[in-house]
Amino acid sequence: MTVNDLSVLGISALEESIYRHFLRNPDTSADDIHLLFHTSLESAAAARDRLCELRLLRSTEGEGGPTLSAADPATAVDQLIDVRLRELHQELQAVTQARHLTASLCAEQGVHALPPQSVERMESIPQIRSRLDDLAFFAREEVLSVDPYTALTADSIAHSRPLDLRCLRRGLRIRNIVIKEALDDPPTLAYLREIAAHGAEIRVTEEVTERIIVFDRRTALVPLDPSDTARGALMARETGLVANILALFEKIWDQAQPLAELTDPTDTTSGGLSETERLVLESMCRVEKDEVGARELKISVRTYRRHIADLLRILGAGSRAQAALLARERGWV
Repeated sequence: MTVNDLSVLGISALEESIYRHFLRNPDTSADDIHLLFHTSLESAAAARDRLCELRLLRSTEGEGGPTLSAADPATAVDQLIDVRLRELHQELQAVTQARHLTASLCAEQGVHALPPQSVERMESIPQIRSRLDDLAFFAREEVLSVDPYTALTADSIAHSRPLDLRCLRRGLRIRNIVIKEALDDPPTLAYLREIAAHGAEIRVTEEVTERIIVFDRRTALVPLDPSDTARGALMARETGLVANILALFEKIWDQAQPLAELTDPTDTTSGGLSETERLVLESMCRVEKDEVGARELKISVRTYRRHIADLLRILGAGSRAQAALLARERGWV
């Protein structure tokens, strides 16, 4: 069976086979390599030359003529990853700069061209989530949102966390408004503190019913029915409509309080955990048996396990190992 594990890094099956051959047989001649892999002389030479160009193979002069040896696998893979990332970055830039094609393609329709759709109706939750993911991925400046939830589910946190952190790492400005009641839910509060620690600006208001998301001040999403978001959403690119939604957001933002003013600044690294929960978390990350942890903390095994169940819920983790990893990432232990 032909091996092509390196295909994700842009290496063909023949190129990978030749590279693996020289890993097993260093400093050998490449004269008859085409016979070994049952391919033409030209194909083998092209694959060999590309591997040399990528510095996965290097040629040295020996007594019997030139020989080839393979680069160290760790070095080779790192080089391939760097090359592939550069290629993907260039492709992404080309894709994001391709919106000008819309005008030229519409021109082909001439008098038959339909007016652009400035408001799109979406009634499927998967469709809305997919569109939100795309808009977040391609956002370049900022993401604004008003979220009147009282608590986030573990699934919502698991879905939103990587998207928000990726946007913040890319330098996007995130401004998020939540209602005060959401701070009473430990997992929600922990999540808000986490993204705030990475640069998100979070403000809290006593009461709000509007649900708004705006990307780059050009695209806005609002629910079809604010009282029942499951009914669907409207995505608007109409300049005047988006401007009014932005004005509403700024009004709510100006009247809201920063998250830091409403939470204990001395407790930002523990996610709002109680002292007992913090001690159980540290114990869970350190000892293997619940009986040992419970004995150290002088509590019953049943109470110890109940605290662990609460910690898994707060962290949005599906296992103790994942909870320990998330707690370390957030600086809680």
